Amino acid sequence: MTPIPDDSVAALFSPQTCSTLLPPGRADEFFEALFGDAEEGAYDLALEYAGLRDGRLRFDILLRERPGHCLACNLTYGLPQVFSRHPVIDINGLVSKVGTIIGHRGTIGGWQLGSTNQRSRSLHAIPLLIEFQPA
Repeated sequence: MTPIPDDSVAALFSPQTCSTLLPPGRADEFFEALFGDAEEGAYDLALEYAGLRDGRLRFDILLRERPGHCLACNLTYGLPQVFSRHPVIDINGLVSKVGTIIGHRGTIGGWQLGSTNQRSRSLHAIPLLIEFQPA
């Protein structure tokens, strides 16, 4: 069996596709559910494909500081546990959609969220790792 090349998987998860998997308005929905007001949110969310390694598809959930807010002052390190269970973020649904996009190219399995990484003062990332078995 020939392994699926990473660049062919990367082509499936363009920035536009990632934007449909985790729509820009999802952060507002999350903060509305959490605080009752989307304006209370300190960050916007985005999804970025980060590669295929060790039998896992890797995505990063990006947290970008909103103007007038302080991302570094927020408790972003506890977010992987919150995001893994929160129905608005819906990681299970996101992973299911990734499986649909992968289609006949392989199968996906379990997933996990890694620890929050601080890329800069105004940008944090939470790794999403999805088990992948090429067809």
